[in-house]
Amino acid sequence: MAMMKAELFWLTLTTVLTGLLWVPYILDRVEVRGLMGALDNPSPKGKPQSGWAVRLMNTHINQIENLVVFGILVLVLDALAISTPATVLACAVFFWSRLAYVVIYTIGVPVLRTLAFTVGFLAEAALVLAIFRII
Repeated sequence: MAMMKAELFWLTLTTVLTGLLWVPYILDRVEVRGLMGALDNPSPKGKPQSGWAVRLMNTHINQIENLVVFGILVLVLDALAISTPATVLACAVFFWSRLAYVVIYTIGVPVLRTLAFTVGFLAEAALVLAIFRII
């Protein structure tokens, strides 16, 4: 069995993180609305979710949007057989910045949330630079 490239490892972790973000949101929905209320179709008449759960759902949406960009960049790197210490670092930084973004946004810290998002964006920019062999 071949060893997974580091960039693909970080993409896999980012994908798993993205895939799990809905779980706490739904658990909050069960707590707020009861099991049957959580299984019902969403309605404006339903009890509102907890503030942290609404913020977490927003991070999930944002995570999906950013996973598309990050995932494609990592797959392009892989297709071009580009793997450098800089691309590995950028992928790791992306994952950790996105995890920080989720936690910070969920607990409601606006300025740090934006900083975490920006770090993730800069990591993606580094991948673009590597693809075009600028770094």
